[in-house]
Amino acid sequence: MDEVLERLKDGVRKFQLEVYPQRAEMFAQAAADAKTLGFDAVEIHGAHGYLIDQFFWHPTNQRTDRYGGQSLAERSRFAEELIRAVRHAVGSEFVISLRVSQWKLQDYTAKLATTPHEMEAWLVPLAEAGVDIFHCSQRRFWDAEFTDSDLNFAGWAKKLTGKATITVGSVGLSGEFLAAFRGEASVPNSLDELHRRLDRGDFDLVAVGRALISDAGWTRKIHEGRTSELVGFTKEALATLA
Repeated sequence: MDEVLERLKDGVRKFQLEVYPQRAEMFAQAAADAKTLGFDAVEIHGAHGYLIDQFFWHPTNQRTDRYGGQSLAERSRFAEELIRAVRHAVGSEFVISLRVSQWKLQDYTAKLATTPHEMEAWLVPLAEAGVDIFHCSQRRFWDAEFTDSDLNFAGWAKKLTGKATITVGSVGLSGEFLAAFRGEASVPNSLDELHRRLDRGDFDLVAVGRALISDAGWTRKIHEGRTSELVGFTKEALATLA
């Protein structure tokens, strides 16, 4: 893991300032192409230790120029300028979603924002740059993001930015995905807690992953109340299409 972090850190450090406009233009052009093709929205992946997230995360961003810094807000300039480029390319009416995460593929315990204040300083400038929806990745949607509140990541993002949010994380299943890779199966789980949070207005949309991988009819079964027919998830489901 240390070797992986060193490679990522080296990549961020060597990212040349003169290359940045080209990278921003590539994202912007891809979004513009999606709009031309008739799509209603694009989602930018800024989570899980990929390029944008490597700039967010201090262990991988040790730069000392405008794209680095000790604070999360300083390390967000790369993403902020990229989002502004995308917004300019697609206009004011086209929907931009940004996927973000506290955890990383390189460190599942990582936490970019350790307080609501840090999260606000991180996400509000991104919203002002053009993000319409924050897709807030976490391993279990029911986990509270900070102490003294049961709001999850998506709940806090909506509260702090006023933007729409998407929640995700073991929706409809009893266990999270890391346990599945260790061989632990997940059985269908109640959606009551999800409904409670949705009805309370914590978030606006719900993303579903593993439940759909193992059961392509999951959405229809939920809609029709056929919960007894739901299928659990095992890692073997990743090898086949439902």
